[in-house]
Amino acid sequence: MVLGYYIHNISPFAIRFHEGCFIEGIRWYGIFYLLAFGFTLFALNFYSQGGKSILSNEENTSFLSYVIAGVIVGGRMGYMLLYCPGIFIHNPLEIFAVWHGGMSSHGGFVGVTIAMIIFCRKNNVPLLPLADICSTVAPFGFLLGRMANFINGELYGKITNVKWAIIFPRSGHSTSNLSMIPARHPSQLYEAFFEGLILFMYMQVRFWVEKKTTPGRLSGEFLILYSIFRIFTEFFREPDAQLILNMSRGQFYSTFLLLLGIVLLVRTTHHQNR
Repeated sequence: MVLGYYIHNISPFAIRFHEGCFIEGIRWYGIFYLLAFGFTLFALNFYSQGGKSILSNEENTSFLSYVIAGVIVGGRMGYMLLYCPGIFIHNPLEIFAVWHGGMSSHGGFVGVTIAMIIFCRKNNVPLLPLADICSTVAPFGFLLGRMANFINGELYGKITNVKWAIIFPRSGHSTSNLSMIPARHPSQLYEAFFEGLILFMYMQVRFWVEKKTTPGRLSGEFLILYSIFRIFTEFFREPDAQLILNMSRGQFYSTFLLLLGIVLLVRTTHHQNR
């Protein structure tokens, strides 16, 4: 404790290998990704068995492979293009250096959307009903992802003096003296709570309580709520790239998701009233 604040000292490794091994160890970040994908398959199969999905168990496994590709490729490309395009332009091969870290949730949105479109066309599956199903599971992935960010001590919040503030040693790049490092908002946990837990609970209630909804409505609600939560929590997060129109990158990119969600909601409302 320094000045009464908790000092973040959680190891990013669940298991650390001995020196000389070709990899340093098994990181919590990777474990949480695997848990998210595992939960997604479990949820999809549960939906199918309960008559709440348009996919069979066999199709769920195939679809998950598309989702995994969309998350990883979209997330990594999105990070390079949306947050550090300069590095990508000067060294395009950096996109493959995943061990350096860097995944974008907005890039993941694009990647998964493209993956869904390809899957639906190949398997003659309607897109919007499948998107609605995905929107009920995705927040759980956000929950685990933000918890992983916290464990890594990355994407920390702005300087503050609130009682629950945390000192992130990585934020003091020019000093090793902990007393000289300011305490910050644990913004990763704020995002885990709002974008993850609260959104997941809301989407699950909507999915199971509503007996029939117009395809695309749940997706619209998901995009709107995610965007609102993301824009709100970004006020507490230290910007990790140059601002755009006086907004953080997360806020700026979220406005596009918000607009898309509104379009879907208006479209489905109009369809219901016809």
